[in-house]
Amino acid sequence: MPSTTRRTRRGDTPPPRTGSDEIEVLRGFLDYLRTSIVAKVDGAPEPQVRMAAVPSGTNLLGLLEHLTFVERSMFLGDNVTDWQATFQASPADRVADVVARYRTAVERANEILEGCTDLGAPIPRPRPGRPTPSIRWALTHMIEETGRHAGHADILRELIDGTTGR
Repeated sequence: MPSTTRRTRRGDTPPPRTGSDEIEVLRGFLDYLRTSIVAKVDGAPEPQVRMAAVPSGTNLLGLLEHLTFVERSMFLGDNVTDWQATFQASPADRVADVVARYRTAVERANEILEGCTDLGAPIPRPRPGRPTPSIRWALTHMIEETGRHAGHADILRELIDGTTGR
């Protein structure tokens, strides 16, 4: 039986073409995933962007809010004491506010990464007294974290308004 829901299909963006340098490949794929998740959230309608479509309570705007905290923790040294709380945007925040906050976190993270050439070196962030992962580990973890939540966002956005594609 055909669906009566109008579906919007975005053109799929192919994976990035990067140089052969390991850091270029890792950063290229991370930026690709960052752009993909922003595209899923940006323009999503209120209040559906905040509504949980699954029993866990996960919602589209909360995923981007969470990733903002992850970026800031990993690359900028912010301390997060309650990770579960990072999955909820403030009721006062508009979609554009959360998107802008994420883009700012990514920009600042990329500024830190610009000076990083040795993937085995510790990520340069101010977190005294805490173990610091290597740049390679931090980039790989961020690819995994962003990719996993981008997949969740794909499903949630399709449930909201039928939009698919990257």
